[in-house]
Amino acid sequence: MDTTTKNIMQGGGFLIQASEPADTFTPEDFTEEQRLIEQTCTEFLDKEVFPKIIDIDAQKDNIMVTLLDKAGELGLLGAAFPEQYGGLGEDFVTATLINESLGSGHSFAVAMAAHNGIGSLPILYFGTEEQKQKYMPKLATGEMKGAYALTEPNSGSDALGARTTATLSEDGKFYILNGQKIWITNAGFADVFTVFAKIDGDKFTGFIVERNTPGFSFGEEEHKMGIKGSSTRQLFFENCKVPVENVLGEIGKGHIIAFNILNIGRLKLCAAALGGCKRAMNTSLKYAMTREQFKTPIVQFGAMQHKLAEMAIRTFATDAALYRTAKWIADKEHELETAGKADPLLGAAEEYAIECAMLKVIGSEALNYVADEGVQIHGGNGFSDEYNISRTYRDSRINRIFEGTNEINRLLTLDMYLKRAMKGRINIMGPAMAIQKELTGIPDMSTDDAPFAAELKAIANFKKAILMCAGAAAQKLMMKLEHEQEVLMYLADMLMDTFSAECALLRAMKMSNNNHANAAVAIDMARTFINDAANRIDHAGKNAINAFAEGDEQRMMLLGLKRFTKVNNFNAKEARRRIAAQLIEKQRYFL
Repeated sequence: MDTTTKNIMQGGGFLIQASEPADTFTPEDFTEEQRLIEQTCTEFLDKEVFPKIIDIDAQKDNIMVTLLDKAGELGLLGAAFPEQYGGLGEDFVTATLINESLGSGHSFAVAMAAHNGIGSLPILYFGTEEQKQKYMPKLATGEMKGAYALTEPNSGSDALGARTTATLSEDGKFYILNGQKIWITNAGFADVFTVFAKIDGDKFTGFIVERNTPGFSFGEEEHKMGIKGSSTRQLFFENCKVPVENVLGEIGKGHIIAFNILNIGRLKLCAAALGGCKRAMNTSLKYAMTREQFKTPIVQFGAMQHKLAEMAIRTFATDAALYRTAKWIADKEHELETAGKADPLLGAAEEYAIECAMLKVIGSEALNYVADEGVQIHGGNGFSDEYNISRTYRDSRINRIFEGTNEINRLLTLDMYLKRAMKGRINIMGPAMAIQKELTGIPDMSTDDAPFAAELKAIANFKKAILMCAGAAAQKLMMKLEHEQEVLMYLADMLMDTFSAECALLRAMKMSNNNHANAAVAIDMARTFINDAANRIDHAGKNAINAFAEGDEQRMMLLGLKRFTKVNNFNAKEARRRIAAQLIEKQRYFL
């Protein structure tokens, strides 16, 4: 296994490369300026969004447009856009922090993310200079609102199966669009849409379509389970005449726009979910501290402390994974920009597309857990609309569906690994073969008393378990592996747990090395996560192995899996109680 430390990790390389805490960016590394921006976002939610949350859900008085206008005045909409197009030119880590800080804003967070992400970035990265000059300054201020139209009634996950058509007019001045789009966020008020259609029935292409274009109409607002304040409508194109100068990118290359923008979108969704985790945690903690049963605040009960601690642990790990990746992308962007590459951020996001896909799942499922347990902590009150945790629960559910369902992202994670391995872009088969040989050797029984040696060994062994299972599955099933979706998802779960565990450990180690005031609780969180991840990785690994291996091969791999998922005995109950005690003392999530 390659243990060379690199400042800029290869995309997907965490599986075969070791990292040092000093080379790992963590939330503790935020600058004072970034903290001030975070505070601005939090104050905006507290002053402008949450006091109006019921009216937002009811979509009263065009309130979402007003809020987006106010966010634009503060520079929050175009913070990450280049200064030459009216933005603030903030770096990718800062842009990620803005997404996190506004992510707990329920429907407002969805509308804003759709505007300054998928609603604007296609034009920024794929538009002509004329298109950028025309639209980006207005998108940066909120004078124009953006939306993204990809999904159709018969093509959701299969985006390239779209049926909307585009035909060149006889005079060659327009493309005539015909078709339908569904589930389009911001459709009720957006001024400019990135729309995908097929020219001549097969050339999947992007178009910039303005709201007042003849032949362009809208359905009624959808009545949704959650994010009720977010405008969601169908789009209809009936002989819709789009000027040829509004073609976005190259004809027939629309998939490049869609897939590249989604890489960034997936990471941003994780950021928003993380913001939701932190606010929902604080909501639940405060309730548990004031709600009494049997003349005792329920926060004093072990069962409640277990829930609160686990909410904090998953939030901590997600936080660590998100910003470790965001800094990789920022550093890669700088590297590509220095080398004179075009669209360096897109190139950087593509490099870490594996991590972005994992983060989408990690973040959305962390929030799903926090919201669900938050309702449970609230008891019957959690089921009442009078308590905001019920809104959090409803609104969180969509995150596992959009930006690619979690199932699709799990499959994509392995698909990208295997394709990169086949192209020689990443060497995972070499280490996988080495681990197969290791299985026939004598197990390493040595001990190391150095700080965190046991945890580092556990992470290294988790990686061996993945490489063993993935390598054997690829050898045994070859081209059939892509059809074994269950196996691929088991492997993806092993990957995500390992990535999260490593990120949490590196963050805790860095805090310890820097004598951070909260290092002890961070270490408890990392160790508890690793302890539980070992059981989950063992379970997923067994299911994967039993799905494709038999006889002696199966027995040997199961023994190897047992070896690679064995961790030292650990009192997780006491660790969680220590974590809960710190949460109670500080009365909030403080990491």
